[in-house]
Amino acid sequence: MRGKSAGIALCLCLGLLTAACGGGISSVLGDDKTLTVYSGREEELVGPLLAQFEEDEGIDLEVRYGDSAELAAQLLEEGDGSPADVFFSQDAGALGVVGDEGLLSPIENAILERVDHQFRSQEGLWVGTSGRARVAAYNTEALSEDDLPDSIEDFTDESWKGRIGFPPTNSSFQAFVAAMIDTRGEEATLAFLEGLQANEPELFEENSDVVRAVAAGTIDVGFVNHYYIYEVSAEEGDIPVANHFFTNGDPGALINAAGVGVLATTDQADAAETFVDYLTGDKGQRYFAEETFEYPVVRGLEPSSDLLPLDQIQSPDIDLSELGERLPRALDLLAQVGFL
Repeated sequence: MRGKSAGIALCLCLGLLTAACGGGISSVLGDDKTLTVYSGREEELVGPLLAQFEEDEGIDLEVRYGDSAELAAQLLEEGDGSPADVFFSQDAGALGVVGDEGLLSPIENAILERVDHQFRSQEGLWVGTSGRARVAAYNTEALSEDDLPDSIEDFTDESWKGRIGFPPTNSSFQAFVAAMIDTRGEEATLAFLEGLQANEPELFEENSDVVRAVAAGTIDVGFVNHYYIYEVSAEEGDIPVANHFFTNGDPGALINAAGVGVLATTDQADAAETFVDYLTGDKGQRYFAEETFEYPVVRGLEPSSDLLPLDQIQSPDIDLSELGERLPRALDLLAQVGFL
């Protein structure tokens, strides 16, 4: 099974991932253990939504928060003995690894069919809950939209030396590198990373720190997910930062997805399906659009912010489930050029 090697590789690089992404697993325990959710999405982001689910559906949740890759590795280790009923992941790659190990059960077609095909498992083992576009966030006092290149690969040009920044230890950046390996190959990806390193970028721990540095003028451009400029401006007020979207299948145009899968060993199948239905239903999708500034993944719903429509971005044509298989090599290349 192809997922077997990916799962083992993920476990082998777990120590690096844990150090990179930070934080151990924490828990929020309800009075009654009914539905156990392993959540790679941060409590700060999704806690209010999960609390609303409990109130609306009358189902208590036991939520264990942690890094998505760490939780995926834990699920592989626990196997059939896992207490988890649902895996709510920050990225599709971790879901793909768990699914390939035979640990996820198929989701009802009625749920799958409401979500665009690019944001769900081809085997129906997981479904996306929200979309996140990669962008170049830029300082609007230093640059105009026309100053930004059409491809992220053009940031290796020496004219950008000392002007760019990104968080190489962040899982979203690492997933972008994994996607670049998938679309461009290892040789081109390594050349790209070496070109970035030659331009002496500023390195950060968090996407929000990148955006704050762009706003302060410390750097002109930062590579982040699209919603971070909205999160930072919500905390600090107006900031002179805008998103530059890449298009036409460029590696920088990756749209990754947070998603959810139901564990095959659950004895709470009905409650688990209700949870998945809620996240992909009207209340869940509106929450992601209005509160976390992400893209809804259900057809017919629009993002609440002034975002470039998904059909205009034309993300690279890749199977998001397979990003987990590319991740170990992505980490190798990042370490090889000195970013990890």
